[in-house]
Amino acid sequence: MNFNLTKPCKDCPFRKDVDSYLRKARVSELERVLVREQGTFTCHKTNDYSDEEVRETQKSEHCAGAMILLEKIGRPNQMMRIAERCRAYDHRKLDMEAPVFDSFAEMRKAQKS
Repeated sequence: MNFNLTKPCKDCPFRKDVDSYLRKARVSELERVLVREQGTFTCHKTNDYSDEEVRETQKSEHCAGAMILLEKIGRPNQMMRIAERCRAYDHRKLDMEAPVFDSFAEMRKAQKS
């Protein structure tokens, strides 16, 4: 996984200026994976959709919206920290002014169901 994206795409689920399309339970699952389990979240635009199974590739990127939210709450995941130590990620390049939620609680509250 790469860490080159610096701003969220136009339909990133972490953006607060787009219509919500996740369920509250999915937001809680993302919080669990990203914060408690220190997992990653691939930008949906960088995955391979060529067959029935969605796959990450060598070109897959970590979601910028997720990285921005994690940096906002002071909880970059383990892979972000490792990538930063290896100089494959620089948190200073993130667009921290992008319209990304300030917390998972705010993100959950914005979802419709």
